[in-house]
Amino acid sequence: MITTDPLVCHGQATIRGTRIPVSVILDCLAAGMTTAGIREQYPTLTDEGVLAAAAYGAELARDEFLPFSDER
Repeated sequence: MITTDPLVCHGQATIRGTRIPVSVILDCLAAGMTTAGIREQYPTLTDEGVLAAAAYGAELARDEFLPFSDER
């Protein structure tokens, strides 16, 4: 459900069939919005799109994991 296209939203990851960046959905979730609230703001979005954005964010977080270091 997540796509990237250099001609759409400057190549940012978006929900397929929309121009809604994944980062916008993740920001909404981080702000405490519900799926219903997000869909109200973005009517072209589906529940599956919100879940796909969350899964995409989780995957990126796993890929970016750096072991904690106590060195400063």
